[in-house]
Amino acid sequence: MSLTEIHVSSIGGELSKADIQAMPEEDYMNVAQLAFFRQHLMAERAELEARLQEVKATIASHERDADEADQASFEEELRLSLRQADRESRLIQNIDAALKRIENGDYGYCEETGEPIGIPRLLYRPTARLCIEAKEREERKEHHFRKARGE
Repeated sequence: MSLTEIHVSSIGGELSKADIQAMPEEDYMNVAQLAFFRQHLMAERAELEARLQEVKATIASHERDADEADQASFEEELRLSLRQADRESRLIQNIDAALKRIENGDYGYCEETGEPIGIPRLLYRPTARLCIEAKEREERKEHHFRKARGE
């Protein structure tokens, strides 16, 4: 399926993952694919921001005069929520970095090797900055250093 056929078949709708996967390799990171990933990243970012706002609202609405059991339960919930919020804040930073790579024309290419990361990997992890081989090397190094430190 050519890029033109995909544009024609998706008029009035967004490209699907299947449309993106059906594109030939020579169309890698074309305008349509970049637009797809940009839209996907923006939607994920908006969802994360909404969840962070929920956590902030929960914290702000808590009654401080609750009994000890309620307070302990709230503090446990808060601890878990804050840990999740921290993860989501870091993911927002990764999304922002991916969006910047789209703007710069670097999105979809390994920061280490310059090789294409690949559509399947980007569909699974749209913030990926390394191809699978480079990511595996990075993880082996991390494992080696943790092992050397006795972790």
